[in-house]
Amino acid sequence: MESGPIIYAGAGLATLAAALLPRVLSRVPLSMPMVFLGAGVLFFGLVGPLPDIDPVADGGIARHLTELCVLVALMGAGLALNRPPSLRRWASTWRLLGITMPLSMIAVAFLGWSLLGLGIAAAVLLAAALAPTDPVLAGEVQVAEPVEHTSDDDEARFALTSEAGLNDGLAFPFTLAAVAISVAGPAPGGWLAHWLAVDVLWRLAAGVGIGVATGWLLGRLFFAAPSKKFRLAEHAEGFVALAATFLAYGVTELAHGYGFVAVFVCACVIRAAERRSAYHHVLHQYVEQVERMLTVLVVFLLGGAVATGVLAGLTWREIVFAVALLLVVRPLAGLVGLLGGPTGPRERTVIAAFGVRGVGSLFYVAYALQEGHFADPHALWRVVSLVVVGSILLHGISATPVMAMLDRARVRTARELHGDAEQAPHTAA
Repeated sequence: MESGPIIYAGAGLATLAAALLPRVLSRVPLSMPMVFLGAGVLFFGLVGPLPDIDPVADGGIARHLTELCVLVALMGAGLALNRPPSLRRWASTWRLLGITMPLSMIAVAFLGWSLLGLGIAAAVLLAAALAPTDPVLAGEVQVAEPVEHTSDDDEARFALTSEAGLNDGLAFPFTLAAVAISVAGPAPGGWLAHWLAVDVLWRLAAGVGIGVATGWLLGRLFFAAPSKKFRLAEHAEGFVALAATFLAYGVTELAHGYGFVAVFVCACVIRAAERRSAYHHVLHQYVEQVERMLTVLVVFLLGGAVATGVLAGLTWREIVFAVALLLVVRPLAGLVGLLGGPTGPRERTVIAAFGVRGVGSLFYVAYALQEGHFADPHALWRVVSLVVVGSILLHGISATPVMAMLDRARVRTARELHGDAEQAPHTAA
């Protein structure tokens, strides 16, 4: 039997399932990524003949497919956020980025070196790749859509969404550090000065600056163009969200900046251009649909990789590493980072626990392995794939009931304090 018709039929079923599953699974402890991960394992394990999914051999495909998926997810995350950026309103975000993320990376690098026996470059890459909280696979614990009132983002969903939007880009300097160490060696004299000047200062500044400029120009075009013919907000063209995504990313990459940072910043600036416009719903809905399709494809192929050998040779040390990261490192680092912040104890625990690892981690490994020289790429893919699969299962099972419990607690607190459940969304739990 030819594989072509099988692939087309499977794609049709997957597309239909992507439309139906979010509604079917909305109240059960099961996520869409879990379903398609399992479907990929079964499809590639039972149906044949199909090619093996080898991310090392097909590193270019893995890199660009995951890159596209993350880009679209970052635009969706930025458009969904309702709070204007500020030091006070985004206090939880800054804590997660400035305290939790570095602590997590230090712990992961140490475990990679001491437990897994990795070299310095590989340990740094593992730390960078597993640092981001993924905006792709964490839909159940993130802000769902743009709304008119900025107070309607509860702290847990807001913190996880904004963290996911920014730390995907902020992991890039450390990925480039791993690449530099793999090429030039661990001695700082061979790479540190260039890394600080170019990979940290210039690339971050370019990402933020071009993201702001692109978002401002597009916001003017969407909402305030002199001619109504160019005022796209009045024509409800949702696909221009992709234009904003690719424009911000492409221009920034041409300037050797961080395109991931630019896309998220661009989305936030567009969101701020006219917060009460219904056009944000149109843009976000279109991005969400594209993101869902790309997520289905990536997670399905990850399941296929699991079925065809990406976890072959798995050791008990690697299993201990994955369990420690998901159940100890991120939760503890999250709690430390959020101490003294605006979150209540329940929200603090939820935010700390739901550091979802996903498509962003896969992208960074694929990128680094193409750009650098690492001794055992199969081991790196095996460890990162294990962590992502574990995160899909662990967080997929727990997200719906945990967030429902948090919402109920918030409603009870609001009624006790205000006698009004409508105050619940922004009352700390």
